[in-house]
Amino acid sequence: MTNVVYHKPNKNTENHVSIMDIHFISTTKTNLLSDELIPRLKNKEKCFIVTANPEIVMQTKEDAQFKHIVQTADFVVPDGVGIVIASKHKKQPIKERIPGFDLMLDLLKYANDNQLSCYFLGAKDYINNKAVSEINRRFPYLKVAGHHHGYFKGKESEVLREMKATKADLVFVALGSPQQERWIHKNIDQFSHGLFMGVGGSFDVLSGEVKRAPEKWIKLNLEWLYRLLKEPFRWKRILKVIEFMIRIYIKKE
Repeated sequence: MTNVVYHKPNKNTENHVSIMDIHFISTTKTNLLSDELIPRLKNKEKCFIVTANPEIVMQTKEDAQFKHIVQTADFVVPDGVGIVIASKHKKQPIKERIPGFDLMLDLLKYANDNQLSCYFLGAKDYINNKAVSEINRRFPYLKVAGHHHGYFKGKESEVLREMKATKADLVFVALGSPQQERWIHKNIDQFSHGLFMGVGGSFDVLSGEVKRAPEKWIKLNLEWLYRLLKEPFRWKRILKVIEFMIRIYIKKE
């Protein structure tokens, strides 16, 4: 198998903003798709996308190996209003917050319009099945190359072989962070091509098991608050966001 070789984006350009040593791309979702991701799909290149919020940045502060993984991604997308606020405080404002869920939907639409193939890895078995059914309904011309739930301990090699055989153009991994990024980093070199993206709880939303915030909340950048009100058990994650903001505003990191 011959792997495609390409030049990784230069993360020291004006199109990137560094926040706690993580280089976020500063562009609009439209331009990210048209200028970066779609050309890679057309050229059958490999691409690793991380959608990062303050919580993930704080994880990189606590885990050097995970930090390395995020730093070696092709694109780190600012998925979280805290990242945008931090960039403004640093007087290097990121052009636009790019929600990972919205980016995934746009990629699915492109795959549908161009009859590309996608693989869906992660979540519970019934959620994975429901999410794939919904994707088939919304995007009937997209080819589902395959899908597998996220509980495959002891069957890693078997699942990887199955995925490689599909030669999918896009691979969406919903194992939660940092597991999904670790999986992609560990296995991406086994594939000849493909766009790989960690999508967290997106399958839960697509399946209908979790309701996304109403559009009004999203436009006000309050999606995080809506999720907290709906899922109070997430409160510990807010502490990480508070720590992130303290490091930005007080410790000047």
